[in-house]
Amino acid sequence: MAILYTHPASERHVTPPGHPEQVARHAAVLEALAGLDLDRREAPLAAEADVLRCHPARYLARLKAAVPAQGQVALDADTWLSPGSMEAALRAVGAACAAVDAVLAGEDTHAFVAMRPPGHHAERETPMGFCLLGTAAIAAKRALDHHGLDRVAVLDFDVHHGNGTQDLLWDEGRAFFASTHQLPLYPGTGRASETGAHGQVMNIPLPPGSGGAQARAAWRQVTERLRAHAPQLVIISAGFDAHAADPLASLEWEDDDFAAITAMICDAAGAAPVVSVLEGGYDLAALGRSARAHVTALQGTAS
Repeated sequence: MAILYTHPASERHVTPPGHPEQVARHAAVLEALAGLDLDRREAPLAAEADVLRCHPARYLARLKAAVPAQGQVALDADTWLSPGSMEAALRAVGAACAAVDAVLAGEDTHAFVAMRPPGHHAERETPMGFCLLGTAAIAAKRALDHHGLDRVAVLDFDVHHGNGTQDLLWDEGRAFFASTHQLPLYPGTGRASETGAHGQVMNIPLPPGSGGAQARAAWRQVTERLRAHAPQLVIISAGFDAHAADPLASLEWEDDDFAAITAMICDAAGAAPVVSVLEGGYDLAALGRSARAHVTALQGTAS
């Protein structure tokens, strides 16, 4: 099987009309997963202590204070808050942490968190790129600090570089972070020379139009490093905006590329459980198909 975490709060994070990170993304993913045999669970609110593993209290307080009573307020040109945004972001983090707890307790070997807003651009004290809280990094820190693991991997195949995850894990020698992403593209980070404070960061920038074959070759490099890391847990930042139909980028991947890369990751993870969290993906039909391909591949290796 595999565990699916979600919550209607995801649809209460409302962005302005025409914004690509829209409410309908959540429904598109859930509709695509509707026929799959999944252990469906409600996303809990994150414990503040988990959020504070990556973000200082002053940052969390600043976000909460900025939430409007009605309408939307811009934190930057891309990143918005509505009255339901903090609950949605906290439940995304809570779901990722609950998924970590569940797979480490042996309840299943694979889990997918279908929540929004995404998180991999949120830096220590900077919301950006549609993201408020560093969901994947926070989940990794829970695994390391609460569960006492020594080796966790966070792998990001979103088309945009996970600068926030990299920032939050830059000094964390127990966490291997790897990302493939289009470059040049927002946010402009993710060059191969960015290797972390302990050499534990791996970035493979891909040129526009490079397609699925080059993506799979890159992920063969990543999974070779993953095997060497011998992780006790793998967390995937699963963005589906590298798809050929996506309006925000041009890596030209297809549905089966996401399935193949997911299978490669799960194979390289060995006995380690895998938690995947939704990041980008902005063409609704392609998002749904790609998410289904991804979760089906997770199911294929789940207990």
